[in-house]
Amino acid sequence: MRKALVSLIITSFLAISPALVVGQSNNSVLIKNATVMTATKGTLENTDILVTNGKIARIGKGIQAPAGTTVVDATGKFVTPGIIDAHSHTMLDTLNEGAFSVTSMTGTDDVLNPTDVAIYRALAGGVTAALLLHGSANSIGGKSSTVKFKYGRGVDDFKVKDAPTGIKFAMGENVRQTTQTPLPGRPLRYPRTRQGTIETMRDAFLRALDYKKSWEEFRAGKTKVSPRKDLELEPIVEILEGKRLIHAHGYRSDEHLNLMILADEFGIKVATLQHGLEAYKIAPEIAKRGTGVSIFVDSWGYKLEAYDSIPYNAYILWKNGVVVSINSDSDERMRRLNLDAAKVMKYGGVPEQDALQMITINPAKQLGIDKRTGSIEVGKDADLVIWNGHPFSVYSRVDTTMIDGEVFFDRTKDADMRKSNAAERERLEKLDMNKAPGSGGTPPARPSERRSGERNHVDEIDGGTK
Repeated sequence: MRKALVSLIITSFLAISPALVVGQSNNSVLIKNATVMTATKGTLENTDILVTNGKIARIGKGIQAPAGTTVVDATGKFVTPGIIDAHSHTMLDTLNEGAFSVTSMTGTDDVLNPTDVAIYRALAGGVTAALLLHGSANSIGGKSSTVKFKYGRGVDDFKVKDAPTGIKFAMGENVRQTTQTPLPGRPLRYPRTRQGTIETMRDAFLRALDYKKSWEEFRAGKTKVSPRKDLELEPIVEILEGKRLIHAHGYRSDEHLNLMILADEFGIKVATLQHGLEAYKIAPEIAKRGTGVSIFVDSWGYKLEAYDSIPYNAYILWKNGVVVSINSDSDERMRRLNLDAAKVMKYGGVPEQDALQMITINPAKQLGIDKRTGSIEVGKDADLVIWNGHPFSVYSRVDTTMIDGEVFFDRTKDADMRKSNAAERERLEKLDMNKAPGSGGTPPARPSERRSGERNHVDEIDGGTK
C-alpha cells in the first residue's frame, strides 16, 4: 500500500521523473545548422557546435561528426548559452535564520533539496545555473551556493566546485523587521533603523579584523595559545581577504550607497547589489567601484521600498558601464528570464547581444564563473539551450537544455513522460485500495482480523512486505 500511494503522489503532483529526464550523454554531440547566439561574439547563422566530453570543442560550419557522435538537427532553431539566475531561492528547504542580526555562520549548502520540482521547470525555461541565496532577514545572512541544475543527480553534483564563495548581506525593512508584529513577550531585535543596520555590519568587520589579527599573531609565534575558531567571523575574514563575494539585498539607492562607502572603509568591494530597483540613481558610483547590479526589469510597487523603480533602470546602468544581470527571485519568473531580457531592448534600446548578456555572461561574471560558462565559446562548458524560435519571442519555447554536454530537459521526452504518468495514475486510481469507501472501496483488514497465513491485496502490491 505504501509503495502504491507514493507512486500515486509522484505521478499526480510532479508529472515528471528525473530518472527518465536525465539520460547519459555520449562523449560527443554535434548540433547542426543552428542560429547560434554566442552572447559575446555575435550571432552566427547556419552554424554547428561540436561538444566533446562536456566542453564546447568546435564552432563553425560544416563540422563533420566523429564516429559515435549524437547528431542534433537544429535547422531553423536558435542556440543560446544556458541562462544563469543571479538571485534564486529554488531548491532551498530553509531561507532565513532570523534569530540574530548576523548569521554568517549558517549556509545554504546545508539545506539544498535536489528533488525540488522547480528545478525541472527552470530547465524547461532554459536555466542551467543559479546563485542560491540566504533570505534577507539579516544585515549579514548566511553563505550562498552556486549550482548547476543537474536535476535527478545527487546534491553534490549540483555544486559548482570552483565557484567563488559568497554571502548574503541585506538592508531595508526585512532586516529592521518594521513590518512584523512581534509576539507577546518577545523583545524587538536590533537593528530597528538604517543606521543600526550599517552599525551591525561595521561591528562585524571590526570584530573580524581583531579575530584575523589574533590568528596572524598565533601563526607568527607571537602568542602561544591558539585562538578559538569562530564560525561567525570566519566568513567575514574571508570577505576582508577577498575570498568571499558580497551579494547585497536592498532597494533604496541611499542604502546601497552607504554599503559601498562602508566597503571602501575596509578596503573591500561589494560584488553585486541585489534588486537595486533605484540603482539608476547612483549608476556612476556603482560603476566607479566595479560593483555589479542584479535587477528585476518591470517588477516593483509590491512594497514601500520598491516604489521608485523605472523600466529604464537596466539601460541607465548599462549605459554607465555597470555589469547588469536580470534575476528572478522566484520559481515562476525564473522560467521567463528570456522575456525579461527582451524587455530591456524595448525600454532604452539595449542592443540584442547586450540584452542576452544580462541573463548569461553577466550573471556568470557576478558569480565568478564566467571563465567556464555564460557564453558559447570553444573550451567552455557545454551549457546550451536549443529554442524552436528566437529566444526573445513570447511564442518560442525550449526544446532542449544541456548542462556540461548532457541533456537535462528534452521536450519530446517530457511529452512522452506525461502520457506515461497519466496512464500510471489512472491505473493506480482504479485499484480497490484507492477508491473511497462510499464508492465500493474496502479498507484492508487489520492484522488482528486476518486468518493465519492470509495475504490481502496490500501484500500483493507490496510484494509481500509491509
